[in-house]
Amino acid sequence: MALTKIEPLIARKLTGLQDQGRAKGREKVITGRSPARDGDGPRYHLQGFAAQSFLRMNSNSYLGLAGNPRLVAAETAAAEQFGVGPGAVRFISGTYQPHIDLERKLADFHQREAAMIFSAAYAAVMGVLPQFIDAETLVISDALNHNCIINAIRLSRPAAKAVYRHLNLQELENILKTQRGRVRRVCLVTDGIFSMRGDHAPLQEIIAICKCHEDAFAEGIITIVDDSHGVGAFGETGRGTEEATGARADILIATLGKAFGVNGGYVTANATVIDYLRETAPFYVYSNPITPGEAAAAREALTITDSEAGRQLLEKIRRLAGKLRNGLERLGLKTLPGEHPIVPILLGDTEKTSALAEHLFNRQILATGLNYPVVPKGEEEIRLQISAEQTEQDIDQLLQTLAEFVDKQ
Repeated sequence: MALTKIEPLIARKLTGLQDQGRAKGREKVITGRSPARDGDGPRYHLQGFAAQSFLRMNSNSYLGLAGNPRLVAAETAAAEQFGVGPGAVRFISGTYQPHIDLERKLADFHQREAAMIFSAAYAAVMGVLPQFIDAETLVISDALNHNCIINAIRLSRPAAKAVYRHLNLQELENILKTQRGRVRRVCLVTDGIFSMRGDHAPLQEIIAICKCHEDAFAEGIITIVDDSHGVGAFGETGRGTEEATGARADILIATLGKAFGVNGGYVTANATVIDYLRETAPFYVYSNPITPGEAAAAREALTITDSEAGRQLLEKIRRLAGKLRNGLERLGLKTLPGEHPIVPILLGDTEKTSALAEHLFNRQILATGLNYPVVPKGEEEIRLQISAEQTEQDIDQLLQTLAEFVDKQ
């Protein structure tokens, strides 16, 4: 009965989101997938568009492993052995051998002492950050950090929070200088790869700055990196932003749900940190883990990534991303340099971004348009994402479709 009183308020809030352009709207429902053929990669079918098939340019599955037969077989075998769900949180009776095997594999992959898995990378960030932030901690954050970091900082209630402009290391250094003697501990948190742009944090320089100022704080400076878009998709062997920059954070958080093609998140660090988090992180202690089948599939994804086959997939996405960036430049469309498979088209205009997203969809290409207020005014963009399941022919189709749009402007 109480909902009858609050429902008009909820309806007004929904209308407000729609009026501001912030409403996500109805989700597109994928009803099927056609395999690659005739030089094209797989095509996807959507509810309400039965006669059409779509090239998917907005997937985080960078290595194209979600449908890999080895992952499917590993998940099927584990599900047949252990069932399809964990049945409990880890400390009660929800820990299975595939969870332990995966955590060992993750620690080895990142050359850390230990790792622990969460139900999602969002849950990992929300669970980890508050355990290192208290009433005498300054948190420093890049302005373009992901929403999970922003909400984790809010949850933590630090003594102070400072945000530096995106990748502005001079501002970072000034913050550390002015905060000397004001707090006991500093927690520096940044994305590795920034999800909207595909650029990366200069970890080597960031960590060097932190080391220069660490002695000014009684409990030091902790560096935490969320490299969910980097691990598996960036660096010579897929070890992410740390590998690409030659640096190493104190605590690394990442996901199993993007390049590795499965589900779940994780944190890796030294054994003491992981033991502490197993006792204190509520998103771990009080929440079910991923299923044993998902853990087995994720372990197989790591095995593939850390092999010659994985290096070939990484080379392929770098090659396709380079082809796309070069094509965008030839068309006069602004993008960002780099090797990551996120390739943005920086339009800087809400109407043009919406028009291009519609143009692509009408020509059976799925791409994500990001408009104000999701991004700041002047930074509106189309985010394109390369996957190893795509082909040269797919990129040619995309560039031809973009050329049609440019010719109309």
